[in-house]
Amino acid sequence: MLAWLEATEYADWVRESWGWPLALTIHAFGTATVVGVTFIIALRLLGLFRTIPYTSLNKLFPLIWIAVVFQVISGFTLWMTKPAQYLTAGMFDSKITFVILGVIVTAYFQGTVKREAAAWEAAGKVSSRGLKFVAATTVLWIAVNICGRLTAYLTSLYVA
Repeated sequence: MLAWLEATEYADWVRESWGWPLALTIHAFGTATVVGVTFIIALRLLGLFRTIPYTSLNKLFPLIWIAVVFQVISGFTLWMTKPAQYLTAGMFDSKITFVILGVIVTAYFQGTVKREAAAWEAAGKVSSRGLKFVAATTVLWIAVNICGRLTAYLTSLYVA
């Protein structure tokens, strides 16, 4: 199946035309959006940007989800050009694991912000649950980014 994916017209187009730089650009912008917006939320919960109400943070999560969708589509596009190499390079498995965990924890974090933000406003501080979720979310998306870069570097070492 991996050989079939790699031999599709789509994979050929990605490898032999402007598909690779396009997919890589979309992937990079998706990464920047997920990590950047997560950092904005984290910094707000840690006390910066005090003019932004905690309840307004809910409006930022759709940006994260849109970027995740773009990352998955562009990531699959990049992956299918040499799937066997990515799967044998080792770091790809770690990246995918962190992506799955990042999506799950971000979804729970979004629910926490939705439920608790008004209480944080009233109390003037973030709950320990909110701080734990923002820390976990931030660390997971950073881990995805690091593993993604290592996947690219390590996979390029195995090019035949």
